[in-house]
Amino acid sequence: MKRGKKYTEAAKKVDREKQYEVEEAVKLIKEVATAKFDETVEAHIRLGVDGRHADQQVRGAVVLPNGTGKEVRVLVFAKGDKIDEALAAGADYAGGDELIPKIQNDGWFEFDVVVATPDMMGVVGRLGRVLGPKGLMPNPKAGTVTMDVTKAVQDIKAGKVEYRLDKANIVHVPVGKVSFTEEQLTQNVDALMEAITKAKPSAAKGQYYRSVSLSSTMGPGVKINTIKYA
Repeated sequence: MKRGKKYTEAAKKVDREKQYEVEEAVKLIKEVATAKFDETVEAHIRLGVDGRHADQQVRGAVVLPNGTGKEVRVLVFAKGDKIDEALAAGADYAGGDELIPKIQNDGWFEFDVVVATPDMMGVVGRLGRVLGPKGLMPNPKAGTVTMDVTKAVQDIKAGKVEYRLDKANIVHVPVGKVSFTEEQLTQNVDALMEAITKAKPSAAKGQYYRSVSLSSTMGPGVKINTIKYA
């Protein structure tokens, strides 16, 4: 894959063999970010688990102390008073069965996270085929299936991010924007790593953190030293 001149110049500043402390990595990422927009900083975490086995799944959510820097649109599936409660808490959209055809037939996806009360999961299940592939299906482990819609919405708006393994057993999570201070980004990375450490399955054997790197949207990856999280 051919890289642009800016990327090549930025990559020269990163020692590919070195594992940086988080504070150093964050400073470097901010330094080498060259895009004209405010790039997202992402963590890429390769874990020593096999996600094909149910007892080695790693999935959950964590509220980043400084948020993600992104405006997140929340849709809540609920009934009666819970609809009003969700909207009062800051949900962008809330409703019930009437939303199904809008999503299924009209291809409406003006939302980033879906929350549902348990009594609505039968309805939401009908959208599994369209929400599932987009990673939008509500899940109890992520705190998006709950009767406490106020807390769910407020947490998401405050910077709650979900983490889950992809097919290669890697977790990809946004941890902020390049415009964040070094301290804000470091705090967010620490919070995420602590959550993933706590989520380590008891069936996981050997080295849990295989490799961890941080990168901005258009920038090179910077490897992280994981000793303090192990």
